[in-house]
Amino acid sequence: MKNGWLGKIDEKSGAAAYPCIAFLSFWLLVFAWNNFHERGQDWRRQYSPIAVLKRFDKNRIIFEGDLHMKKVCTKLFILFAAFALTAMPAAANANAVSSAKEPVPGAQGQQQTASLDLAPFARSAVLMDADSGTVIYEKDSNVKLPPASITKVMTMLLIMEALDDGKIKLTDKVPTSEYAASMGGSQIFLEPGEEMTVDEMLKGIAMASGNDASVAMAEKLAGTEQQFVVMMNEKAQQLGLKNTHFANCNGLPAADHYTSAHDIAVMSRELLKHSEITKYTGSYQDYLRKSSEKPFWLVNTNKLVRFYSGADGLKTGFTNEAKFCLTATAKRDNLRVIAVVMGEPNTKTRNAEVSQMLDFTFAQYTTHPIFKEGDTMGTIKVEKGAVREMPLVAKHPYSILLKKGAATQDIRYELQIDQPLKAPVAIGQSIGKLVVYQGDQVVKEFPVDAPQSIDKAGWFKLLKRSFGGLFS
Repeated sequence: MKNGWLGKIDEKSGAAAYPCIAFLSFWLLVFAWNNFHERGQDWRRQYSPIAVLKRFDKNRIIFEGDLHMKKVCTKLFILFAAFALTAMPAAANANAVSSAKEPVPGAQGQQQTASLDLAPFARSAVLMDADSGTVIYEKDSNVKLPPASITKVMTMLLIMEALDDGKIKLTDKVPTSEYAASMGGSQIFLEPGEEMTVDEMLKGIAMASGNDASVAMAEKLAGTEQQFVVMMNEKAQQLGLKNTHFANCNGLPAADHYTSAHDIAVMSRELLKHSEITKYTGSYQDYLRKSSEKPFWLVNTNKLVRFYSGADGLKTGFTNEAKFCLTATAKRDNLRVIAVVMGEPNTKTRNAEVSQMLDFTFAQYTTHPIFKEGDTMGTIKVEKGAVREMPLVAKHPYSILLKKGAATQDIRYELQIDQPLKAPVAIGQSIGKLVVYQGDQVVKEFPVDAPQSIDKAGWFKLLKRSFGGLFS
């Protein structure tokens, strides 16, 4: 406790002690009764909420009362202002809900970052560097919440993986079942039996948030939506998403369907490893059925891709339960950022707070590249493999997040590969890690996966190698 001008102040909460509050509240009530009681019906008629709203003029309220009422309002304002001053420290403490979760090299201002609330109206939020996965800011980011159509980030991720694995092609035709066509909410109005290509379905999901297109693609990949949901939950487990469980592929309200802002950022980061996805999520407008009698104009539900410099994704969401949600990404120079907000009150606030989160990152941080996509990171020996060596090619960028102006001359890296690496090797198999140091301090560790599959060599090839080594 310390002395305040209205009494004792609690240093932890910043609030005035109870005697001061009770004293001030008592005199406020007495003052209000003396000034307003005698005015009775006249005051209620002139200053009721309905009457005030009728005199609402743009961003100000015009009081048309007499001079006496103006004086009364002035006195009340002074008393309320005095009361508010005692509560300001508590409000300041209550707003300091965010934090920078990982140490950022050169981040001398990190304590300042931790005190900022970049998304005050969001129920939950997180700000993440896409390349390194470093969390810059978070607010209740592990709370389980309904995600609405942000669910489709996982749906698109499984589609992109199926394309990479050769299970489907962009030109493949996708039929629409009765069930898929029956989806409500946002849709591209597929008819039962109608066919579109995978490319067109992706446009419908990424831009128009088509629930019908999502189900049609789920049925294409897994046979039924229910089986596709099993795949979604399996992928969530692989990514280590501890606060996520899916019940459908499109985000329509359902029991036991939830995720968190942090988990959304992780799956968004995984989706962005498929760089071609931004061809769909970053387009503002396009057409489906353009050459038909009923062309369908697509306009991206994520308006930031048009109005925010560098924005090219990813997914919006809204239901009455989830409120307004968004996972957005933007790239400037070599820095790509992911910003997620959940439970926003409206689209305007949602877009404004995400823009503020992105602005903060681009103003404060930069990225230091370790490997670019396509760079050869090294060569690994494979014991008893059909080939003896495997080039380790970076499938996505590797970089670390730095505060602007931070020193970079003492940054180095080390590839730590599990030895011995024996065939067979599966594509995507974990084979070690990339460790980045600044001086002697470990700054970041990246898992390293096999970029290709390598079969075990046959006995004849192994025998030939043995004799070749014997006589060489």
